[in-house]
Amino acid sequence: MIKKLISILALTTASIGITHAQDDALKQKLESVLGMNVTALADSPVEGLKQATTDRGLFYVSDNGRYFMQARIFDMQNGMQNITESALADMRLNGIKKFKDDAIRFEAKNEKHEITVFTDTTCGYCRKMHKEIDQLNALGITVNYLAFPRNGLSSPTYKEMVSVWCADDTKTALTEAKQDKDIAPTQCENTVAEQYQFGQSVGVTGTPNIILDDGTLIPGYQPAGMLSQALDVE
Repeated sequence: MIKKLISILALTTASIGITHAQDDALKQKLESVLGMNVTALADSPVEGLKQATTDRGLFYVSDNGRYFMQARIFDMQNGMQNITESALADMRLNGIKKFKDDAIRFEAKNEKHEITVFTDTTCGYCRKMHKEIDQLNALGITVNYLAFPRNGLSSPTYKEMVSVWCADDTKTALTEAKQDKDIAPTQCENTVAEQYQFGQSVGVTGTPNIILDDGTLIPGYQPAGMLSQALDVE
C-alpha cells in the first residue's frame, strides 16, 4: 500500500513538473515573440487553451504554443456568462487593492458605493466628471482616482500627473490641474507609471474609465445620476 502511494505521489509530482515546464516554455515564447510581460498562465474553461494574463490585457494561447488569440469566451450553458469579463473583473479588483494607498480619494460621508476612475488631467470628459465630484459624494459614491496619462509615459501629461501625485495636497492639485491651473513641478517616489500599466492590463484604453465595486469596467463619462442608478442595480 505504501509503495502504491509513493508511486502515485511520484507520478503526480512528475506531472506537475511537466506542466510547469510547459507553462514556462509558453510564457517565454509569448514574451520573446510578442514582447509581452506575462504575469500568469492558467487553464481556461476551453480544453487546449491557456489564459494568459499580460501587461497588455488578457489573451488565450493554445497548449502547443501555436495559436494566440484575443477573444471573449462565453458559457452557453450558464446564461451566456462572459467568462473573459469575469476574469478581468477579478483582475481589476485585485489590482485596485495594490493601489489603495496611492489613489487620490474623494470620500462620501454616507458611502454606499466605491468606484475607481482612471483619469487624465487634460481629458475634457475627465474634467466634466470631476465637476460632479460633490454630486457623486452626495449620492454616497466614493471616488478613487488612478492615473492614466493617455499619451503615454513620455508625455507632458505624465509629468504633470507625477507632480499631482507628489503634491502635499493631492486632492487640491488634481482639481486645479483639471482647471488648467499651473501645477508646480514635483518629483517623488510614485506609482503613476504602474497605475497606467495596470489600467492597460485590465482593458482601459482611454479616460475616464470607471471600475464599479463589482469589477465591471465602464468606458467613458457617465453623468452622476446615471452612474448612481447603475451602481444601485448591480
